Amino acid sequence: MKSNIKKLLILFAFSFSILSCSKDDNKSQTLPEATQTGRGIFACYVDGKPFIDNSGSPNGISFNGFYQLVDGEYYFGIHGEGRIKDLITVGIYSNRSQIDQPNLFQIISNNPNNFYGLCSFNPNINSQETSLTDSNYTGELNVTKFDLQNQIVSGTFWFNIKNPYTNETVKITDGRFDAHFGQ
Repeated sequence: MKSNIKKLLILFAFSFSILSCSKDDNKSQTLPEATQTGRGIFACYVDGKPFIDNSGSPNGISFNGFYQLVDGEYYFGIHGEGRIKDLITVGIYSNRSQIDQPNLFQIISNNPNNFYGLCSFNPNINSQETSLTDSNYTGELNVTKFDLQNQIVSGTFWFNIKNPYTNETVKITDGRFDAHFGQ
């Protein structure tokens, strides 16, 4: 009888350990630390799940990051790619907004003199939609390093955006990037 109880306890402990393991390994993954060296990272949480693109090269242009002067106006953009449910791209861009030093910017809409957030959603192979922040879905960008000579930009961000397929609010939080950019 004691042998059966012992077997049951071992079976129970084994079953409990299997059930307590997460099926989603991403939930236990943490974001890389926020750095300012051109390390080549773009990361954030998407509704609490880690979204990490570390495919950027510290020795070259990362994540299609750019800061360009076009017809006397400055444009900035950086984005990362991955997948959290339907979301495949998270990005931050400016429309005629100059960055000349570290600064805090409001993420609002794709209008002149604004910064805006962008997310692409792809629920299936035949469909892709892009959402932009607007007056109802906003956030903040904190550029913590802007080195024009070495072409390094680093910062933190958060914003909310609407999923065009479900109409639910997607929360982009604890964002960070540290990358080289092209001009």
